[in-house]
Amino acid sequence: MTAPTDARAFLRALFDTAVARAQPAQVLAPYLPPPPRGRTVVVGAGKAAASMAAAVDALWPADAPLQGLVVTRYGHVPPGLPQPQARIAVLEAAHPVPDAAGQQAATRIAAQVAGLGPDDLVLALISGGGSALLAQPAPGITLADKQALNQALLASGASIDEMNCVRKHLSALKGGRLAALAAPARVVSLLISDVPGDDPAVIASGPTVPDPSTCQNALAICQRYQLPLPAAAHAGLASGAFETPKPGDARFQGHAVHLIATPQHSLEAAAALARAQGVAAHILSDAIEGESHDVGKVHAALARQVARQGQPFTRPCVLLSGGETTVTLGTPGAHPRGRGGRASEFLLSCALALQGEPGVYALAADTDGIDGVEDNAGALITPDTLARAQALGLSATDHLARHDAYSFFAALGDLVVTGPTFTNVNDFRALYLPG
Repeated sequence: MTAPTDARAFLRALFDTAVARAQPAQVLAPYLPPPPRGRTVVVGAGKAAASMAAAVDALWPADAPLQGLVVTRYGHVPPGLPQPQARIAVLEAAHPVPDAAGQQAATRIAAQVAGLGPDDLVLALISGGGSALLAQPAPGITLADKQALNQALLASGASIDEMNCVRKHLSALKGGRLAALAAPARVVSLLISDVPGDDPAVIASGPTVPDPSTCQNALAICQRYQLPLPAAAHAGLASGAFETPKPGDARFQGHAVHLIATPQHSLEAAAALARAQGVAAHILSDAIEGESHDVGKVHAALARQVARQGQPFTRPCVLLSGGETTVTLGTPGAHPRGRGGRASEFLLSCALALQGEPGVYALAADTDGIDGVEDNAGALITPDTLARAQALGLSATDHLARHDAYSFFAALGDLVVTGPTFTNVNDFRALYLPG
């Protein structure tokens, strides 16, 4: 079979296939438990919460009681949803920095699970983004405090595990506290993973699973990254007053957790499509972390080795990876800050490292359709990316220094724009080397 000749279309098809594999309507049914003797209450938070709620509503027996409330990011409710007859309400709030709507949604979600009994069932629909959307601060901490800390975390370069460790200890619902509020009802958590390693305690800061991390861990992270902590937050962490429910807590007995979509699932779907089109597919990892510009250099080095030496893979092939890279913005004022997320920054660094290497094409995008806070999912690079940029008077080095990859790729017409995808299994990266 002849490998695809349209590299751009091929890469976009791989990305679309990866996203499709993570759509709740396609994957949720096998994980639904039977209706209980008592009530069924659906709660949830995340970028995929609305589409997950719609899937549950459609699959749940029409004659079985069902009620609930989920919160998703602004603009992440699929068209036509929720339908007038929907049994699960959908609210919208801000991400990645929480707002008052998120705090109100968290209060209402907590009320949904209050007063349940042992015959009742809670279906928790959790996906990436839920940490910011469940914005109910711990006692003594204000929403403004949480907003400032979130902004500092996002700019710090901390890993998602580190960020969520801090978030869950300063929250009234995260770190297992939502499930504790639902006791003695049984909780079944359906998760779409957007984190390296797929740890349920990390996805959306684990509102329905016990938390092995400690207040001391959270305090150490804040100190490591010199994060500004309000006095009440510091006191709660230092004293252990903000400790989360731990593994072995009886309130979690009988609960179930199912990962219905993960980065690996989506990478495997993309790899299957590539192989069906005669292209060898190699999944490097589903859990790559690190600075976007560094990860871009490493991927470029591997692609060059394939292109020049036929090692460790031969053409035609595609190199696939997932995970969650970071962009550390550094000291304010050091460079005028531009626009761009971690996927486009990865690509700009990769293009610079490749220096126009013939026969190497790449796409990187966030599977939720939003790269950082911009309107693009990611971007594409081709062997002539730098040459086309130079012809337009664009300096790739300068754009990278000021984290302005969005403007760079917008000028070239190489942004990948999908709009919200209503799911989220994190970064998707594909480097294609035709035969």
